[in-house]
Amino acid sequence: MNLGIGALSERTEVKVPTIRYYEQIGLLAAPPRTEGRQRRYASADVQRLNFIRHARELGFDIEDIRQLLTLTEQPQESCHLADSIARRHLDEITRRIGQLDSLRGELQRMVDECDHGKVCECKIVEIIGDHALCAHEAH
Repeated sequence: MNLGIGALSERTEVKVPTIRYYEQIGLLAAPPRTEGRQRRYASADVQRLNFIRHARELGFDIEDIRQLLTLTEQPQESCHLADSIARRHLDEITRRIGQLDSLRGELQRMVDECDHGKVCECKIVEIIGDHALCAHEAH
């Protein structure tokens, strides 16, 4: 396989500027170039970029992805570190879901208390304007 950056972008659904960024930060190795200075990518680059894209879709940060990629280069090693990274990420997602549930509850309360009168009497505007009126604990 000998893909240009545009073809790599199409095949992996990763935008060209993002591919260049991943090269710049070392997640993707700089590819060989033609005499005309065009980048040329191999099938391993497609696989690696698909791994990175999927990890990003799952919400992993760049440093976690860097560690996970390093682990893929040592296939016979224990996956303890991968498990640890995924568990830490899951804990963070669980925490964020709790925050979002709390925010949803507060917004639902605001909407429920609105009597659709005038703006000067609007509970939504009043609560947004005075944080002390919020019922959720994340002040």
